Amino acid sequence: MYKKQEAAIEGILFAMGKSVEASSLAEALGISKEEVMERVRHMMKRYAREDRGIQIIEVEDAVQMCTKKELYEYLIKIAKQPKRHVLTDVLLETLSIIAYKQPITRLEVEKIRGVSCAHAINKLVEYNLVCELGRLDAPGRPLLFGTTEEFLRNFGVQSIEELPVVNQVQLKEFRQQAEEEMNQALNV
Repeated sequence: MYKKQEAAIEGILFAMGKSVEASSLAEALGISKEEVMERVRHMMKRYAREDRGIQIIEVEDAVQMCTKKELYEYLIKIAKQPKRHVLTDVLLETLSIIAYKQPITRLEVEKIRGVSCAHAINKLVEYNLVCELGRLDAPGRPLLFGTTEEFLRNFGVQSIEELPVVNQVQLKEFRQQAEEEMNQALNV
């Protein structure tokens, strides 16, 4: 029975080609979500142990089958080389603010960074690392932004709760450095 359920999970994940909610798999198989995750984790261990070319990853409350990262060099010899997006310091800074403060408006990001962020946010949306989550219930109804499943996959985390905790002492030091740099720039 377990093997048939695992085969069904494998077939569904392969056919879908994107993440599938664990609750949807549970409904399709007629078992609980916990049982689905037990089967999936067993499959994950088996794929890792057998040194297979595929893996199953968890993304929030969903799972996805994908090629192992270390096989990218072989994959690009067959497929067209996927466009690699370069994340500049500006994009990384903007992305980290959105990741830690989401949902957040463009104006709030700009207030933190101290400069316009429209271009950076548009690039992050284009790269599918950030998406519009809705609108803030405030005058002008500004857009709210947050991270995507693609962000989680690219940074190797299952949820935003797994992001590293910001060290408050280090944050204070960064603020002091930024203030010193701003004062130096103003005195020039």
